[in-house]
Amino acid sequence: MAFVAIYTVGRLKHPYDHSASRQFFSVGNDVFRQAIKSGHMIDAFSSDGISLPKEANKGEGAPILTLTVWKNLESLYRFTYSGHHKQALKDRGKWMESYKEKHLSYVIWWTEKQSDVSWEEAFKRYDYYIQNGPTPTAFDFKHAFDQYGELLFIK
Repeated sequence: MAFVAIYTVGRLKHPYDHSASRQFFSVGNDVFRQAIKSGHMIDAFSSDGISLPKEANKGEGAPILTLTVWKNLESLYRFTYSGHHKQALKDRGKWMESYKEKHLSYVIWWTEKQSDVSWEEAFKRYDYYIQNGPTPTAFDFKHAFDQYGELLFIK
Protein backbone atom coordinates (compact mmCIF):
# COMPACT_ATOMS: atom_id res chain seq x y z
CA MET A 1 0.00 0.00 0.00
CA ALA A 2 1.41 3.38 -0.99
CA PHE A 3 1.13 6.50 1.12
CA VAL A 4 1.41 10.14 0.10
CA ALA A 5 3.68 12.70 1.78
CA ILE A 6 3.40 16.48 1.61
CA TYR A 7 6.02 19.07 2.52
CA THR A 8 4.94 22.71 2.86
CA VAL A 9 7.13 25.78 3.24
CA GLY A 10 6.25 29.40 3.94
CA ARG A 11 7.32 32.38 6.02
CA LEU A 12 5.55 34.34 8.72
CA LYS A 13 5.05 38.06 8.07
CA HIS A 14 5.67 38.92 11.70
CA PRO A 15 7.80 37.71 14.65
CA TYR A 16 6.52 34.72 16.62
CA ASP A 17 5.25 36.91 19.46
CA HIS A 18 3.20 39.21 17.19
CA SER A 19 -0.60 38.88 17.59
CA ALA A 20 -1.01 37.81 13.94
CA SER A 21 1.56 35.04 14.38
CA ARG A 22 -0.08 33.89 17.60
CA GLN A 23 -3.39 33.74 15.70
CA PHE A 24 -1.69 31.69 12.96
CA PHE A 25 -0.46 29.14 15.50
CA SER A 26 -3.87 28.97 17.18
CA VAL A 27 -5.57 28.32 13.85
CA GLY A 28 -2.78 25.87 12.96
CA ASN A 29 -3.52 23.88 16.11
CA ASP A 30 -7.19 23.67 15.10
CA VAL A 31 -6.17 22.52 11.61
CA PHE A 32 -3.85 19.89 13.05
CA ARG A 33 -6.55 18.58 15.41
CA GLN A 34 -8.94 18.31 12.46
CA ALA A 35 -6.28 16.43 10.46
CA ILE A 36 -5.83 13.94 13.30
CA LYS A 37 -9.59 13.48 13.70
CA SER A 38 -9.96 12.85 9.95
CA GLY A 39 -8.27 9.48 10.39
CA HIS A 40 -6.47 10.01 7.07
CA MET A 41 -3.29 11.70 8.28
CA ILE A 42 -1.04 8.96 9.57
CA ASP A 43 2.11 10.84 10.57
CA ALA A 44 3.39 14.36 11.20
CA PHE A 45 7.01 15.35 11.67
CA SER A 46 8.34 18.01 14.02
CA SER A 47 10.63 20.60 12.47
CA ASP A 48 12.38 21.23 15.80
CA GLY A 49 16.13 20.93 15.44
CA ILE A 50 16.29 20.36 11.69
CA SER A 51 18.81 22.16 9.49
CA LEU A 52 16.82 24.39 7.19
CA PRO A 53 17.40 24.26 3.44
CA LYS A 54 18.39 27.48 1.66
CA GLU A 55 14.90 28.19 0.25
CA ALA A 56 13.48 28.18 3.79
CA ASN A 57 15.98 30.85 4.82
CA LYS A 58 15.08 33.33 2.06
CA GLY A 59 13.00 36.30 3.17
CA GLU A 60 12.42 38.27 6.32
CA GLY A 61 9.96 36.24 8.39
CA ALA A 62 10.40 33.03 10.32
CA PRO A 63 10.09 29.87 8.22
CA ILE A 64 7.09 27.62 8.73
CA LEU A 65 7.57 24.03 7.53
CA THR A 66 5.24 21.04 7.71
CA LEU A 67 5.76 17.42 6.75
CA THR A 68 2.90 14.94 6.98
CA VAL A 69 1.99 11.51 5.59
CA TRP A 70 -1.52 10.61 4.44
CA LYS A 71 -3.35 7.42 3.54
CA ASN A 72 -3.99 8.58 -0.01
CA LEU A 73 -3.95 11.60 -2.29
CA GLU A 74 -7.71 12.04 -2.42
CA SER A 75 -8.06 12.31 1.36
CA LEU A 76 -5.18 14.80 1.50
CA TYR A 77 -6.81 16.88 -1.24
CA ARG A 78 -10.23 16.81 0.47
CA PHE A 79 -8.68 17.85 3.77
CA THR A 80 -6.62 20.64 2.17
CA TYR A 81 -9.64 22.28 0.54
CA SER A 82 -12.24 21.88 3.28
CA GLY A 83 -12.88 22.76 6.91
CA HIS A 84 -10.38 24.69 9.01
CA HIS A 85 -7.60 24.26 6.44
CA LYS A 86 -9.66 25.77 3.63
CA GLN A 87 -10.36 28.82 5.79
CA ALA A 88 -6.70 29.06 6.80
CA LEU A 89 -5.72 29.08 3.11
CA LYS A 90 -8.13 31.96 2.53
CA ASP A 91 -6.65 33.86 5.50
CA ARG A 92 -2.97 33.08 4.86
CA GLY A 93 -2.29 36.62 3.60
CA LYS A 94 -2.79 37.84 7.20
CA TRP A 95 0.00 35.61 8.47
CA MET A 96 2.30 34.57 5.68
CA GLU A 97 4.87 36.63 3.79
CA SER A 98 4.19 37.02 0.08
CA TYR A 99 6.99 36.26 -2.34
CA LYS A 100 8.18 38.63 -5.05
CA GLU A 101 8.98 35.78 -7.40
CA LYS A 102 7.00 32.60 -8.01
CA HIS A 103 7.25 30.40 -4.94
CA LEU A 104 6.55 26.69 -4.62
CA SER A 105 4.70 26.39 -1.32
CA TYR A 106 4.39 22.59 -1.24
CA VAL A 107 5.41 19.37 -2.90
CA ILE A 108 3.77 15.93 -2.80
CA TRP A 109 5.16 12.46 -3.46
CA TRP A 110 4.23 8.81 -3.11
CA THR A 111 6.06 6.47 -0.77
CA GLU A 112 5.75 2.74 -0.21
CA LYS A 113 6.98 2.95 3.37
CA GLN A 114 6.05 5.54 5.92
CA SER A 115 9.55 5.10 7.37
CA ASP A 116 11.08 6.45 4.12
CA VAL A 117 9.60 9.90 4.77
CA SER A 118 12.05 12.34 6.37
CA TRP A 119 12.97 16.01 6.29
CA GLU A 120 15.98 15.20 4.11
CA GLU A 121 13.72 13.41 1.64
CA ALA A 122 11.25 16.33 1.69
CA PHE A 123 14.02 18.81 0.88
CA LYS A 124 15.25 16.58 -1.98
CA ARG A 125 11.76 16.26 -3.43
CA TYR A 126 11.23 20.03 -3.21
CA ASP A 127 14.52 20.73 -4.99
CA TYR A 128 13.71 18.08 -7.58
CA TYR A 129 10.37 19.73 -8.35
CA ILE A 130 11.99 23.16 -8.68
CA GLN A 131 14.58 21.80 -11.10
CA ASN A 132 12.36 19.42 -13.11
CA GLY A 133 8.76 20.52 -12.66
CA PRO A 134 6.00 18.10 -11.75
CA THR A 135 6.74 14.42 -12.38
CA PRO A 136 5.75 11.22 -10.55
CA THR A 137 8.78 11.90 -8.29
CA ALA A 138 7.46 15.25 -6.99
CA PHE A 139 4.24 17.01 -7.90
CA ASP A 140 1.39 19.27 -6.78
CA PHE A 141 -2.40 19.01 -6.89
CA LYS A 142 -2.66 20.77 -10.27
CA HIS A 143 -0.20 18.32 -11.84
CA ALA A 144 -0.86 15.14 -9.87
CA PHE A 145 0.20 11.56 -10.46
CA ASP A 146 -1.18 8.34 -9.05
CA GLN A 147 1.00 5.83 -7.20
CA TYR A 148 1.84 4.13 -10.52
CA GLY A 149 3.15 7.31 -12.13
CA GLU A 150 0.10 7.99 -14.29
CA LEU A 151 -1.32 11.50 -14.60
CA LEU A 152 -4.27 12.01 -12.29
CA PHE A 153 -6.98 14.63 -12.29
CA ILE A 154 -8.24 15.28 -8.76
CA LYS A 155 -11.66 16.76 -8.14
